[in-house]
Amino acid sequence: MKDVAARAGVGLKTVSRVVNGEPGVTPDTERRVREAIDALGFRRNDSARVLRKGRTATVGLVLEDLADPFYGPLSRAVEEVARAHGALLINGSSAEDPEREQELALALCARRVDGLIVIPAGDDHRYLEPEMRAGVATVFVDRPAGRIEADAVLSDSFGGARDGVAHLVAQGHRRIGFVGDRPRIHTAAERLRGYRAAMEDAGLPVDDAWVSLGPTDPERVRGAVEEMLAAPEPVTALFAGNNRVTVTAVRTLAGRPRPVALVGFDDIELADLLGITVIAQDAAALGRTAAERLFRRLDGADEPPARTVLGTTLIPRGSGETPPA
Repeated sequence: MKDVAARAGVGLKTVSRVVNGEPGVTPDTERRVREAIDALGFRRNDSARVLRKGRTATVGLVLEDLADPFYGPLSRAVEEVARAHGALLINGSSAEDPEREQELALALCARRVDGLIVIPAGDDHRYLEPEMRAGVATVFVDRPAGRIEADAVLSDSFGGARDGVAHLVAQGHRRIGFVGDRPRIHTAAERLRGYRAAMEDAGLPVDDAWVSLGPTDPERVRGAVEEMLAAPEPVTALFAGNNRVTVTAVRTLAGRPRPVALVGFDDIELADLLGITVIAQDAAALGRTAAERLFRRLDGADEPPARTVLGTTLIPRGSGETPPA
């Protein structure tokens, strides 16, 4: 800073004001300072800034899978809110592994992030209690925290699934299959609960053979769908529990001589062109709401942990409006 000040012919305080975007500097003086900064290759020492201010201006985001299209708009929304607050976003993927989630979250805390947004893979988050007591603001998104009290921003998985299955019932379907994610995952359990509620509302029984939960890899999902369709009384409609299940279901059902109705939870790319009926959740709104709550905490909001639930939208495009054969 001394070198910059000497080259620009100003005092250290003027350089500080320019670097930190503070008022009280004329345009001509700011120009000279910035020219000196560029000429000397000056870079702010963020480590020293952290020691002085006690904040790193960084936040961490722990996702399930960076490659999942659902998390793209969510991550982007978090990044935009962080940027508006002058903060840098650091993210990583837990790969749906609770141990990896814990390792990643604690590694971010060790690097002194100011706050964390976590899409949890595990169901026990007591490991974060010391970090939260030390001042690391933490918000959970898409799924709630396990065994601790913390802010959470969720989609209405139960209500969305209930609406999707009720839509299939309204088209005349009575044998409706459900293919979802692992049962320990909060969203999978809530969507199964919504499916069962819709069937109960309609006075319809649920055969155990119509429900399949587990990993969402294509081989497992394809096998589950084919088994439901090969039964003596096959299902005439399917409710897919998330975007990855929907994609495999579309491929499995393609070209079958007997049409099978399909509603998927989560919108997917090209669903509008393929005519796939979906229950859409607003991933960007989830990320934006979680990030805004995080920064309210960082700004000193002292209030009990809150759970915010965002609604879903049924988008009929044709596949969910197919009547039973």
